[in-house]
Amino acid sequence: MEIDITASADMGPQRSAGILVHPTSFPGPYGIGDLGKGAYDFIDFMQRAGMTVWQVLPLGHTGFGDSPYQPFSSFAGQPLIISIDHLRKMNLLQDSDFENMPQWNPEDICYGDVIEFKTGLLKKAYERFLDEDIKDGFSTDEEMMEKYKKFKEESTWLDDYALFMAGKDYFQGAPWYMWEDSLKKPTAKQRKAWEEKLAKEMEYYRFIQFLFLDEWIALKEYANEKGIKIIGDIPIFVAWDSVDVWSNKKLFCLDSKGYPTEVAGVPPDYFSATGQLWGNPLYKWSEHKKTGYDWWFSRIKHQLTLTDYLRIDHFRGFDSYWAVPYGEKNAINGKWIKAPGENFFTNLEATLGYRIPIIAEDLGEIDHSVIELRDKFNFPGMKILQFAFENPNENSFLPHNHVRNCVCYTGTHDNDTTLGWYKHCFEQSRDKLRRYFSTDASDICWVMIRACFGSVANIAIVPMQDILELDSWARFNTPGVGEGNWSWRYKQEDLTEHLTSRLYETAKMYGR
Repeated sequence: MEIDITASADMGPQRSAGILVHPTSFPGPYGIGDLGKGAYDFIDFMQRAGMTVWQVLPLGHTGFGDSPYQPFSSFAGQPLIISIDHLRKMNLLQDSDFENMPQWNPEDICYGDVIEFKTGLLKKAYERFLDEDIKDGFSTDEEMMEKYKKFKEESTWLDDYALFMAGKDYFQGAPWYMWEDSLKKPTAKQRKAWEEKLAKEMEYYRFIQFLFLDEWIALKEYANEKGIKIIGDIPIFVAWDSVDVWSNKKLFCLDSKGYPTEVAGVPPDYFSATGQLWGNPLYKWSEHKKTGYDWWFSRIKHQLTLTDYLRIDHFRGFDSYWAVPYGEKNAINGKWIKAPGENFFTNLEATLGYRIPIIAEDLGEIDHSVIELRDKFNFPGMKILQFAFENPNENSFLPHNHVRNCVCYTGTHDNDTTLGWYKHCFEQSRDKLRRYFSTDASDICWVMIRACFGSVANIAIVPMQDILELDSWARFNTPGVGEGNWSWRYKQEDLTEHLTSRLYETAKMYGR
């Protein structure tokens, strides 16, 4: 399934405004947001509100901890957001399949229950797809069947993913480095034997990836037709327990048993006094360079079939990265190691043949070398308004110091909501904000939204929680905290006509 990505190349100078919200946060009846009615209603809301940019988090198949930044694959999509209603329309699910559906909290995701319920439905849909009577009915849509066949032929990453996931199921969810050697590091003969043994299970995973991509591309086309561009998100590092590492061991810093020698993280910063120990295996950049960065370039090109722009999470890792010896309890005892930076992006630009539509997440400990790399390729950086007032001194996050080539945010998925942040930050910060904006802060969320939209930044993005003026209970992620994240959802009735008009008028006032 090939998509023309050259149209995404020009980020353009036009002032635009948008919303940060992940598809899991959409309303819907199945315990988690998906690519069904709630997604299309959101796009319609954005159009009415004058919003032209939608930012999402990584769209990958999440693993333990449910973090979009630790997926099983850099290429595969999230099965949990496949539209169940779409499968019903395709006659792959029946009313009887929903008799024991749990009662869901409309403002929260219980991932354990959702995974069990939706995986059960997806497997029922697959079984009906295999059933000859059902399959004949499904196959009457010859266009769909042809798309499925073409998807399998063109998705060069798919067989590795399918075998990896089928292997995880076979070994009861154990990480790949704990599998038996015949699949942990298989010879060609051993791999063929496993593929024959797990053929049906592998086809299930191919099938659900087809469903995801078919639904996502349809939603993206709908958004683009409405004048809305999508900003995707690509984590710089990949999960240790991922098909990326399992099938490309030479590209990562691993020992002979598959364990990392050093892992990723960041030193102590705003978010954590002991740094953040992410635990991802680090890249063996010398091996990537030998291949012409083929794996990385394939990853980026694939993501640009899904979105119009890409935010690179932890962009500074392309300049230098914090390497922590494997086994450390925190990220304090690490060291900075130089990454390929300029050579990487020069080759990527030459390979793609156009200006790369990348947004650099340039937060945290940033030195001059990172800024030089960002600016050499004209990548817009990020300005977070909350940070402007936590720093009592003059700083680059204050609106009067913004530049056009940046993206302004009230906060990100890693920040508290603006309302929660204001309540809990130091009085010195609150005082600075009130004096800066000449406000009593009684309408703090919209004070910050107006400041965001009023910035000279070409793009202004506001998390949905701030638009809805929600407190800390709606925070999406707390860095360094392993549980309770990624679970917030809004309700359809939250998107009122008053809210729509307020957003539209605010964007219009500031030329967005």
